[in-house]
Amino acid sequence: MGETSSGTPPAARPPEDRLDSWKEIAAYLNRDVTTVQRWEKREAMPVHRHLHDRMGSVYASRAELDAWSRGRRQSENDVASPNPPAPLPRSEISVSRTRWRLLLPLAAVGIVLAIGASLWLQKTEYYWRNPIADARFQTVTDFDTVEQAAAVSRDGQFVAFLSDRDGQMDVWVTQIGSGQFHNLTRGSAPELVNPSIRTLGFSPDGSFVTFWVRKQGGSGGGDISVWAVPTLGGQPKPYLEGVAEFDWSRDGSRLVYHTPESGDPLFVSDSGRPSDARLIFTAPAGLHSHFPVWAPDAAFIYFVQGSLPDKLDVWRIRPAGGTPERITSHNARVTHPVLLDRRTLMYLASDPDGSGPWLYSMDVERRIPHRLTSGPDRYTSLAASADGRRLVLTLATPKRTLWRLQIADSPNEASTAARISLTSSTGFSPRLGPNYLLYVSATDTSESIWKLTNGAATELWSGQGARVVGGPAISPDGRSIAFSVRQRGQTFLYVMQADGTNARMVSDSLDLQGSPAWSPDGQSITSAADDHGVPHLFRVPLDARSPAPFVREYALDPAWAPDGTFVVYSGPDIGTTFSVKAVTAEAAPHPLPNLTLTRGTRHLTFLPGGHKLVLLRGEIQHKNLWLIDLETGTQRQLTNLPPDFDIRDFDISPDGHEVVLERVQERSDVVLLDLPRR
Repeated sequence: MGETSSGTPPAARPPEDRLDSWKEIAAYLNRDVTTVQRWEKREAMPVHRHLHDRMGSVYASRAELDAWSRGRRQSENDVASPNPPAPLPRSEISVSRTRWRLLLPLAAVGIVLAIGASLWLQKTEYYWRNPIADARFQTVTDFDTVEQAAAVSRDGQFVAFLSDRDGQMDVWVTQIGSGQFHNLTRGSAPELVNPSIRTLGFSPDGSFVTFWVRKQGGSGGGDISVWAVPTLGGQPKPYLEGVAEFDWSRDGSRLVYHTPESGDPLFVSDSGRPSDARLIFTAPAGLHSHFPVWAPDAAFIYFVQGSLPDKLDVWRIRPAGGTPERITSHNARVTHPVLLDRRTLMYLASDPDGSGPWLYSMDVERRIPHRLTSGPDRYTSLAASADGRRLVLTLATPKRTLWRLQIADSPNEASTAARISLTSSTGFSPRLGPNYLLYVSATDTSESIWKLTNGAATELWSGQGARVVGGPAISPDGRSIAFSVRQRGQTFLYVMQADGTNARMVSDSLDLQGSPAWSPDGQSITSAADDHGVPHLFRVPLDARSPAPFVREYALDPAWAPDGTFVVYSGPDIGTTFSVKAVTAEAAPHPLPNLTLTRGTRHLTFLPGGHKLVLLRGEIQHKNLWLIDLETGTQRQLTNLPPDFDIRDFDISPDGHEVVLERVQERSDVVLLDLPRR
């Protein structure tokens, strides 16, 4: 009997579908009465009236309201509406709540996965970019000589470097793009080379080139200073007396430097005057701290710390001092850190097997190292302009060869060195046995031990990815060979017959350092090994007993006297020198003449039948052989080699009449990299 605005007979709907008042309709739609009355008037919400058509006498169908709500939401999706969205009917609210109960755990899992993915991306540095990926490379020098220790002025306009273009090593400078090169020192500074530190630099305004210098004939840290010469030419003069390395802050107001004393004490001056400097750090005994450099914001000072030459890493410390913080974890030959910006560190580092050095970069916050170069190229120096957009490197191609000469009563009578022809590509770490020569040869991936007899070379031992530590050692009777190998991140001590047979490992528990030495009775081997960051001497028996500590102070490269009464070894580097010490077979101190040698090689050897020691003495890159009688203290120079003859290792025949030398010849160039804006 009633009419409806929807046109659907109400009698056709079940009773439970019916809402009999505005109040019930509003409650069902979860809105107030005024809102649902407005929807009925303006949006044709289906509401039915009784025949008398009084405003308050209405009823509605739940199904119709649900259909209207769905249609209204679809319309809002198609065309934006200024009116508030229609509410969900209770039936849909119930379904929606059920869905949320299912979706919420899935959403939580999704959030966890997203966080994990983000952390993984950060750990793998998914967003890291190679800072030299789009750099423009340019060769600065092409002299067919040795160039090294390149530095760049803060404005990136001048490059200084060491070169032997005029016969001796000098400081050179060029203005980028000019094609002109100027020798600034012209032989006035005879000792300029020290690959363990940053030897060249510029004053903050670029008006001076600074250089490390050691007084000729100097024997210790007191002979080291930094000098300066005008960039446009002039007379060299002292710049920082008694200082080995330094760096100015970006604004040129603060100075950091270290002196060559034990532990390389690190100082900071807030006024830029050394007289106002305060000590902020000294490396532990036996360790060094080199290459200090300010961070761009002066919040930290970065430096290289560790044991020379190849147990080093980059660290940083606050300018006020405190405990240093380790940044890299190479434990290898690490040098020349620079910062392109507050977070981008670049430096040179070798691999644990000794290959390299290569060019590396790192975000100092994430601390994941990235090797930027590949192939056989080696880099020996790195420097950056103040804005981090211009880099200079020295790219080196070293060549190691073996040479032979006869020893006479005076160095001038010694025969001219003659090169030894080898079938292998390289030869180094020579050792002379009875009627044969032992040496090490290298490929890009591994090193091997070779034997040369009557002009014929034979490979005795090789290992995949292996690097020989120090050099091999020949037993007193010449029948056995001991050698240390670094392979797969470990070091192993091997012994084999002189023909390469019966190779066996005698120790895998020590972190071996330097060259091993046979005891005179041939029953054990003495070798240095790292013990809590400091090398000590250990005795390694050949009868399967465990190695035993022998010398508990800093000690490397032992050599036994032929009668077995004492062993000599080299102590820690202090400045550019190290001392030679000795202990008896019972590890008691043994007296020696005062022997202080220059860094570069530590190999010592005795002539048979006495206490005469043969060693290398001279500058870092130019030394001659000397004979020291440890009983009388008399000394005699055995060779007089030309200035370009750089000896890295040697051995002398049992009769003392012949010597074999390892010579290093290095062809290198200065390379410029212009980096794009980041």
